[in-house]
Order: sequence, then structure tokens, then C-alpha cells
Amino acid sequence: MTGGQGEDEGAYVMRRWGARAGRPVPVASAALVAVCLAVALPGQAWAVRADAPRTGAAGAAAAGAEAAGGYAFADGIERIRGTATTGGAPTLTRGRTYKDRIEGGAKLVYRLDLDARTNAYVSAVAVPDPGSEVGTFDSLKVSLQDRNGYDCGSNESRFGSAEFPRPIAAYAHRTMDRDSSSCQDAGRYYVVVERRGKDAAPGTWDLEIRHELEPRLRTEGPTAAPENWPSASPPTSPGEPRQRAGGAGFADATGLTEGEWTDRIEPGQSLFYRVPVDWGQQLFAGVDLASSSGGGFVISALDVTLFNPMQGVVTSANPVSYDGKQKSADLEPLPPVKYENRFDSDARFTNTRFAGWYYLRVSLSPKVAEEFGRKPYGLTVRIDVEGAPGADPGYAGPPGVFDVTETDRDAAADGRSGAEAADGTMKLVAAAGIGTGTVLVLGLGAWTVLARRRAARAGAPGETGPTRYGPPAAW
Repeated sequence: MTGGQGEDEGAYVMRRWGARAGRPVPVASAALVAVCLAVALPGQAWAVRADAPRTGAAGAAAAGAEAAGGYAFADGIERIRGTATTGGAPTLTRGRTYKDRIEGGAKLVYRLDLDARTNAYVSAVAVPDPGSEVGTFDSLKVSLQDRNGYDCGSNESRFGSAEFPRPIAAYAHRTMDRDSSSCQDAGRYYVVVERRGKDAAPGTWDLEIRHELEPRLRTEGPTAAPENWPSASPPTSPGEPRQRAGGAGFADATGLTEGEWTDRIEPGQSLFYRVPVDWGQQLFAGVDLASSSGGGFVISALDVTLFNPMQGVVTSANPVSYDGKQKSADLEPLPPVKYENRFDSDARFTNTRFAGWYYLRVSLSPKVAEEFGRKPYGLTVRIDVEGAPGADPGYAGPPGVFDVTETDRDAAADGRSGAEAADGTMKLVAAAGIGTGTVLVLGLGAWTVLARRRAARAGAPGETGPTRYGPPAAW
């Protein structure tokens, strides 16, 4: 086994296993390499870095996406089956994530049991099969209703002019309001998820459903959104761009901090990134798509959308057409994150109502492959967060996901996804000092895991097959 010029065996193996720049070697794979090297080259100590390992929760999400050739669903996701009517609708529990499927033109109903103190949120992410057809008016709508069928809140997401399959999301909420007489009582509520469209596309869409609660405030604060806020975009961040690979879903989204981050995206893929935005902070973001050889033209080739901590759409960049020249897509300026933003009617305000992780989804049309070739295209993600972190609005209880902690900031700096951060995977794996017998046992176990993963993805689309979501194959 030989590598490039001046490259020893160990470096070659590690390079092959970590070929995807910016996404450090998965611990399970890296551990296997370390074990093999320890056996093949006794007397040498091999340590594997775990900057952003893909084990445990993260490994399960990544392996699941790899096997399916698509979206990385949340680790520990629970199967659920919504009903066509409110009768017998299954109950959603706070803090849990569920998976369901929805047919074209169908409605699915779920039940909530709410108190009369907290704000309630439910989101749904719709995942069309890669390679399926979607139209301008195909959409996902999520509504939260009381027992009398009154809409407490609803949102709808459409594919719009970028008519290619990619994950879309919407959320609904029940907000406590002393001036309202609707949806304020404790008791039973219903979530209605609808797949709508002028001519509903065939096939089923996977759904990822979440339910969270936001505690009430100890004392009432402002009830009107700010009228004046800084809207000028900041100058470009100094320094060289750094490499960081996007994830394959919201749970797998790669953490980012301020600066420029380079990645590669293939036609038909959707890459996910996340940025912690605290109270009083203002997020600016943009994406650059690199030039390519060849000729052609693709309308609405690049889609860039920002979501809030509950996967509600905050804003999208104007669809970008591609002619082989470099293109740039910038999100419009957003107001600073404030609790009182929820009292405005503008989606940029309404959906920057709380602190937490904000998610950026970047999608490239599969038609780009038809015009310019199926290959990875250069991508630069630009992030700027203005303002110092402020205090929370005075929650009467733990804020849950509507908060930014030091752990979150560390995860963003390290490029960890939510699954990786939750799994506590910042560890050092070393093969040094392990007895030969133990090494062989671990080696066999690692080979078994690898064989199972290879078998699981044997039927998954490859680089020359149908389009898929998530990062390109490493090698």
C-alpha cells in the first residue's frame, strides 16, 4: 500500500479514510485504521483525533442517511402514524422527534395536551424522495388547532420556482396572549400536517416531526416589535476561508461560527449548517457557488433558506440561476433576535422570536448535472453574527432549545452537529498499549461494523446514480 509522494503508510490510510476535507475521520472508521496499523506496525502508538467524530448518535444519523442515500433523520426518532381525522390521533410528547410519511393531497392529525401557561410549537420537515418530481405549488402546511377547529397558528412552505426535490419545513404554534380569548385554555389540541399542491406530485414524503414548549415570562415585557434596527450588512469577515462539510439534515447540521467556510456540493444535494444566535444578536449569511467549465443555463439552480430553532422559515435568498459563472446568494438583513419580534407580522420578525440554533439549508438543482456534469461544485458559506449576547427575556422556567449556552458555542467552533454534541463525542481514541489479543478482537468487531455499513449502503445511489441529499461521498 503506497500513498502520494512523501506520504507514509499511516498518513495515506488516514487520508483515504478522511478524504472529505473539513469532516474529520469518523471514530469508528478511524479506530479501525488505528487497530489495523497497531497490528501491522507493532511498537508504534497510533492516536486518532476525534474533532467531529461520527459515532453514537451522530454515527447513527450519518449511517442512516448514507444507507438511505438521503436525509439524516434525528437519532432516536420514533415511528408514529398520524390519523386522517382527530378521532384516535396519536399524542406528541415534548422534546421527542417522530417519523411519519404523507401521501400527496393527504392530511395527518396528531394530538397535543397543553397547559395554560406555556407557548407550544410543532414543526414538520418534509423529505421528498430524491429524483421525484415537485411543482411550484407543492407545499407543506402545519396548523395547530383547538378542539373547535380554530387555527391557533399555521405556516406553509412551498417549493416555488426552484422546482426540484429537497427537504422543506414549516411550524405552527400556540402562543399565550392575555388579550386573546382563543387557544388559551389548558386541554387537548390538534396538529394538522397537510401536503398540498395544485396537482399533488405522486409518491410519499417522509416527515420529521418535533414538539417543544417555551416557558412563560416571569413578568410581561414589550408587546411591540422594534421599529428601528441596524439593517446595513457588515463588511466581509477578514481571514482565509476554512473548510467545513455540511450535514445531511437538521439534526446533522454542521456548526459554524463567523467567517467564510468552504465546502463541496453535488447537484441534487441539500447541505445543512447551524449557527448559534443569542438574544440581541443579528445574523447575516450568504452563499457563493463557484464557477464551472462547460456551457448551459439552469433557472433557480441554487436555493438558500434560513430556519429558526423550530425549523420555521425565517427567509430565503432570491433563487439563483446558473450559467457556469460564479454566483452569490445573500439573505436579506434580519432584525436582532428579540422576544417581542413575535408581535410583528413580517416573517423576518415573527420567526426571529427566540434565541438558539438557526439553520441554513443550501440546495443545488439536479439539473446542474445535466448542463455542467455530475461532480462536486465549490461552495462558500459566509456567516456574520453582530452584537453581544444579551440576557434572556426572563423565562419562568428552563428555556430548553430556545437558548445559547457555552456548550453550544463550543460545538459551533468545533463544527459539531447536534447529534455529535449530544453524544459527547469529543474524545481521543488510542490504540497504543492495547494487547495483541484485544486488538485482534477489536479489529474483527470493527470489520464487522464496516461490513454491515457497506451492505446497508450497497443499494444506495452512488455519485453517478440518482440525486441525494447531504454531503458527497468521501471517496
